[in-house]
Amino acid sequence: MFEKKPEKKEKKEEKKEGKKEERKDFREKYEEIYLIVAAIPAGKVVTYGQLAMMVGGMTAREAGRAMSRAPSGLFAHRVVNRLGEMSPAYVFGGQDVQRAALESEGVTFTKAGRIDMKKHRWK
Repeated sequence: MFEKKPEKKEKKEEKKEGKKEERKDFREKYEEIYLIVAAIPAGKVVTYGQLAMMVGGMTAREAGRAMSRAPSGLFAHRVVNRLGEMSPAYVFGGQDVQRAALESEGVTFTKAGRIDMKKHRWK
């Protein structure tokens, strides 16, 4: 007549399995982000929000977290915020380093110091 409630141990195991699946899902999404970033041509940039939309099922903040864990050698300097602003000073050794890398690829900036997103946004 009544269903037996799952034991606490069973609930813990289910929860643990769910977290493993979630981590696996995010690892796959991170890898997808890295593939997208690797495909960004020189002179173009994408926003964290664009990355999140391209991959699906994640937020711009989560895409930013993925980029903070990006493998070395990835063109991470080509990912910027929605306003075309540089990453925080602690990334890339400072904002000047990111700006110099982008300028060397032909990216132009407005008088306010932001990337000209109309000209350089990829896709």
